[in-house]
Amino acid sequence: MKRVVVGLSGGVDSSVAAYLLKEQGYEVIGLFMKNWLDDSVTISRECEWVEDSNDAMMVAEKLGIPFQTVDLSAEYKARIVDYMFGEYERGRTPNPDVLCNREIKFDVFLKIALGLGADYVATGHYCRKDEITGENGETIYRLLAGKDENKDQSYFLCQLSQEQLSRTLFPIGELTKPEVRQIAAGEELVTAGKKDSQGLCFVGKVRLPEFLQQKLKPKEGVIIEVPASHADYAGEVPAFGNIEEELAYRSRKIQYTKTDGAVVGKHQGAHYFTKGQRKGLNVGGTEEPLFVIDTDVAENVIYTGQGKNHPGLFRKTLFVTDDELHWVREDLALPSDGVMKVEARIRYRQPLQQARLYKVEGGMYVDFAEAQSAITEGQFVAWYIKDELVGSGVIS
Repeated sequence: MKRVVVGLSGGVDSSVAAYLLKEQGYEVIGLFMKNWLDDSVTISRECEWVEDSNDAMMVAEKLGIPFQTVDLSAEYKARIVDYMFGEYERGRTPNPDVLCNREIKFDVFLKIALGLGADYVATGHYCRKDEITGENGETIYRLLAGKDENKDQSYFLCQLSQEQLSRTLFPIGELTKPEVRQIAAGEELVTAGKKDSQGLCFVGKVRLPEFLQQKLKPKEGVIIEVPASHADYAGEVPAFGNIEEELAYRSRKIQYTKTDGAVVGKHQGAHYFTKGQRKGLNVGGTEEPLFVIDTDVAENVIYTGQGKNHPGLFRKTLFVTDDELHWVREDLALPSDGVMKVEARIRYRQPLQQARLYKVEGGMYVDFAEAQSAITEGQFVAWYIKDELVGSGVIS
C-alpha cells in the first residue's frame, strides 16, 4: 500500500483530497503546517491557525487517519518572509504563494513526508498531473490546469520541478469547487461550508501594508500625476537592426522624473505600493481614479496616472533573466535564439494571453500579442502550451 502525507490546512479542499485518497486505497497521514510564529511581527489578534489546526484534526478523526502538526515557522521566516521584505525594499512585488509552494510545501514539507516513509505528498490544489514517456524512455511529468477554470491554481505551482512533481498528487484536480463541497457535505466533514482563505499563504488574515510597515519604516514622499501624453514611449521609435533590439526597447522600464508631472499628494513609503494599485493613494479631485504606474524607492516617489487605460500602465514585452528562468518541462527548454509560441499570464486568474518566447543570451523575452496592464517586477510570468504549464520566471 502506497503511503501519502496530505497537507491538511483546515480547509475544505485538502479535507476532500485526504478523503479521496483514502477511498482510493492509499495509506493516508494528515499533517498540519504551522507556518507563523514571530511575535516581532504581529499578524492578527485572532489565532486563526489554532482554529484551522483544530478543523484539520477533526477531519483526520472523521476519516480515521493519523494526524500531527509540524512547525515550519522558522523555514517560512527565512525563505519567504525575509525574502518578501527584501523584495519590497527594492521596489519589487513578490508573490509569496508561488514561493510558499516551491520552498515550503514541496520542499521542506515534502522532505518531512519522505522522512515518514511517504511515497507521495498531496495537497488540495485545483490542478492536475499526468506523465508521458520521453524520447529516451524517461518519465516526464506534466503540470496541467485544473478542470474548474474558475479555481485553476496551476499558476501557483509554476516553479515546481520534475522531481517535486514525481512525488506529488493532486486528488481534486478533476473536480469543481461545488463538487468538492458536495463531497465534504456528504461525508459530514466539519470544513464542508468553511469559507476559502483570503490571506497570504503564510500569515492568514492580514492587510499587507500593515504587515510591511512593521519591518519597512514609513518615509514620507510625494505622489506625482503623469499626464497620458508624457507616459507613453517618448520620442520617435528608433529603427531596429534585429528582433532582439526591438524586444529590448519594448521591454525597457521608462524612467520617470518629477518634472514629468505635478505633485498631487503625499505617501508614507514608495515600497508599500505596487504597479496597478488604486487603493491607498488617498488623492481626490481627479476626473478618473489614479493608478500607480511606477514607483521609485531610491527617490521615494510614486508616479500615477488617471484611469485604468492610462498608457503608463501598459507594456507589451517583459524580460526574465537566466537565473530567474524555470522550466517545469526541462525537455522543452529553449536553446539560445530559440522561439516558442505559447499562452502566458502574469498574475493568478488572468485569462491566458497569446505570446512568444525569445531566448537570448542572459535570459528570455516574453512578447505578448497585446499590451498587458501592470507588468510588475518581482511577480511571476507563467507560460502554457494548451492546458499544460511548461515554464515560468520572475519578471525583471
